Amino acid sequence: MNENDTFKESRLRSVLKAITYRIVGTLTTGLLAYVITGDFRVSLTIVAFEPLVKTFVYYAHERIWQQVPRGTVRRLLRSEP
Repeated sequence: MNENDTFKESRLRSVLKAITYRIVGTLTTGLLAYVITGDFRVSLTIVAFEPLVKTFVYYAHERIWQQVPRGTVRRLLRSEP
């Protein structure tokens, strides 16, 4: 057994990774908005709303996936010629 088999990521580490990922994603969106528009105010407005909008989109995405019975994707992939 190697050390990768016994390593388990802690909940705290997962939470911190999720938070830093969200921060990096939001800053990237803001930078992209600034590069495209050239308007700092527009990019700040987008940065202000982006996390809220993406939270609702993620929730909707999760609820839609809840409607797909487990194993459906595997069955569809297996039935390909």
